[in-house]
Amino acid sequence: MDMKPRTPVSPTNDVSRLLEGMSATGFQGRKLGESLDVWAQMCGDPDCTILLGLSGAMIPAGMQQCLIELVENRYVDVIVSTGANIFHDVCEHFGISHYLGHHQADDCHLFSKGIDRIYDIFAFEEEFRSIDLKFADFAGSIAPFSCSSAEFIRRFGEWMISQYPGKKSFLSVCVNNNVPVFIPALCDSSIGIGLMVARRNGVQAHIDQIADVDEIARIVEGSKKTGVVYIGGGVPKNFIQQTQVIADMYDAGQEGHAYAIQYTTDAPHWGGLSGCTFEEAISWGKEAPHAPRVQCFCDATIALPFVTSGLIGRKIRRAGRAPP
Repeated sequence: MDMKPRTPVSPTNDVSRLLEGMSATGFQGRKLGESLDVWAQMCGDPDCTILLGLSGAMIPAGMQQCLIELVENRYVDVIVSTGANIFHDVCEHFGISHYLGHHQADDCHLFSKGIDRIYDIFAFEEEFRSIDLKFADFAGSIAPFSCSSAEFIRRFGEWMISQYPGKKSFLSVCVNNNVPVFIPALCDSSIGIGLMVARRNGVQAHIDQIADVDEIARIVEGSKKTGVVYIGGGVPKNFIQQTQVIADMYDAGQEGHAYAIQYTTDAPHWGGLSGCTFEEAISWGKEAPHAPRVQCFCDATIALPFVTSGLIGRKIRRAGRAPP
């Protein structure tokens, strides 16, 4: 066994150097540092399409600008998100704020005041409902339609930008940079509520989730290599993972994703997908056997700002990267 000496990490105000130092330490600090190295390898591979799985409540928690930087710097090429993250991002684009609250608030009192709580973040329910209705109204304006979530969200994003052209949001930069945004469980969100309102109003609005499966699979099938980054787990993770299985069914497989990173607080011994290891995924053909891969068991609101800053600090560029 070739063993390297462990070296102490040196505190510094250079995040990129800090993470480089952490990669030679131990435990989850080491994994955080190693994840930056793997992400940098993906970005340096001209044949690699990078898919980002986004779960949790990252936008309410304040991760919007980190996600914007990932898109604008082309550190990711395809987004698969929960509906909630995109809904909250749209709220921010239309000027609706999320507020610092407290995780031990009186929730009965909050309910009486029309305030929703997301752990220690507060928001006004009535303002959220106004965005539900914007989705309903937009659906009515383009009906009848039947399309994938990615197509619907792209069209909504274009309309949103036209309404507030001076604003910047995660969705707006995805649209402007031709980065597709898939929401495979769109009905499980306020976007789904808005489309339900449209349907009850007689609007012929249909989100074809099977089209989502086909569209993202074709992106993977058309790529020489794929790399994956998972913020949390859930539906976005498996939706991306299964693309390699589909590709293999059509003889377009790559023996799994060529690079893999996950930031999660779940654990593998519960048997759930959010915590399952990339080693387990090899048995399904979802990850390549010798792929550089790192799972960092860390709150994503800690990991994401550090790693995004580390990528920017390394001055990584993917100039000329064609949209998927």
